[in-house]
Amino acid sequence: MSEADTRRTLTYAFARDKGLVVMSDEGDTIQLGVRAGADPHAILEARRALGRPLRFEHVDAARFERELSEHYARSAIDGGETEAAMDGEGDLHSLIDEIPQTADLLDGDDDAPVVRLINGLIYEAVKRRASDVHIEPHEDTLAVRYRIDGVLQEVLTPSRRLAAPLTSRVKVMARLDIAEKRIPQDGRISLSIGGRSIDVRVSTLPSRYGERVTMRLLDTRNALLGLDELGMDEDTLERLRSVLAQPNGITLVTGPTGSGKTTTLYSALSVLNNGQRNVMTLEDPIEYGLEGISQTQMHHKVGLTFAATLRAILRHDPDVVMVGEVRDLETAKVAFEFSSTGRPVLSTVHTNSAAGAIQRLRDMGIEPYVLAATMRAVLAQRLVRKLCEHCKTPHDATDDEKTMFGLPLSEHYQFWRPQGCMSCAQTGYEGRLGVYELLLVDQEIRRLIREDVSDDTLEAHAFAQHDTLFRNARRYVVAGETSVEEVLRVCRKDEA
Repeated sequence: MSEADTRRTLTYAFARDKGLVVMSDEGDTIQLGVRAGADPHAILEARRALGRPLRFEHVDAARFERELSEHYARSAIDGGETEAAMDGEGDLHSLIDEIPQTADLLDGDDDAPVVRLINGLIYEAVKRRASDVHIEPHEDTLAVRYRIDGVLQEVLTPSRRLAAPLTSRVKVMARLDIAEKRIPQDGRISLSIGGRSIDVRVSTLPSRYGERVTMRLLDTRNALLGLDELGMDEDTLERLRSVLAQPNGITLVTGPTGSGKTTTLYSALSVLNNGQRNVMTLEDPIEYGLEGISQTQMHHKVGLTFAATLRAILRHDPDVVMVGEVRDLETAKVAFEFSSTGRPVLSTVHTNSAAGAIQRLRDMGIEPYVLAATMRAVLAQRLVRKLCEHCKTPHDATDDEKTMFGLPLSEHYQFWRPQGCMSCAQTGYEGRLGVYELLLVDQEIRRLIREDVSDDTLEAHAFAQHDTLFRNARRYVVAGETSVEEVLRVCRKDEA
């Protein structure tokens, strides 16, 4: 039995309440830390639960708290087991039970229970691979939800009386003004948990029943992926590499919020950052630190906007520029002007399809002849949830499903559906997969852009021989990695 297994059999609540903590697991013996005043009957119960010989070490209260925190924090972050000791929702409820029932929690001298609850929320969010934590006050309750694999899941609904202390504690950690509750605020928390660096972007927003807080969790281990690790099919990957090898032009990545655009941009920059180029980025905010690249954070209050900073960057002799997002005509014009000088530019734009990005730029006011001359490619992407390997169930594909994905009706196909189990928290999905469509601006596309044709005409030519988003997702359905329902949730069916 490994140390992870021992953590799984002693719950956090039991260890904390009974004064017992597993300190190490060496060979056949477990070293158990015993706090002064520990219940002898609890030691017998621990021996029964662990099922192995115990070696006892008496520890004082301070060391016990430190061992307890490190032990279960490490379990929460590093443990991927479904029955981890920090048992998710139940354990978070026990942390809420610790908080005293006072009229105003901020009047108390001891804010440790609130601190532990915030830490528990972050630990549990990282363990469950959540990208965001939402704390939302309502009339009588406080909703705490995690966004896991792109879908919100409610984990706690404590009393609304916890809203003020929780919000204040988060604002203190993010170095925000706790007295200012009338305007939105943005901040950042840097954490190191179990040897992993976690950046937490904090945003507050006034609402009807108080301030709501959103925390975005950024794990640096998940940021720096190579292009071949993004899940692109071979055709898209090779065509994108050919675009990045070109000496100039604008390449855009498009998709909704949370579709992985920034990760793709960082992967592309890692290809271009060969040590011989001056690579500079403008971001709002900087999500991950990149080695060997100059990154600039936007600061709109002092006039440090994308457009203004991009003009300043041009005087620093850049070879490659990445602009976090093309939001307005001014930014777009400066980016296209820089690209026309013979340098590559990477950026993002929020549209539903690759062809839609070109239409969005035209609507902003970029002339068609400028677009035709400087655009190199538009990559549209989505993330579909991956079926849980432990509980997915097969079914024979129907004729409608075969027709939908352009599969021959005469052949037999087995598709898979989500079921739900302990491993995937009853969702039926665990992890996500990338879906892509790449529009390359060739001579024919340039002619069509100059003629200001519709999106449909552009798509008809660009994807005559290549995958749209919907067709690209088909490979995952046929391979049993995702479901038909998930593809329809993320991609338009009429793209096939």
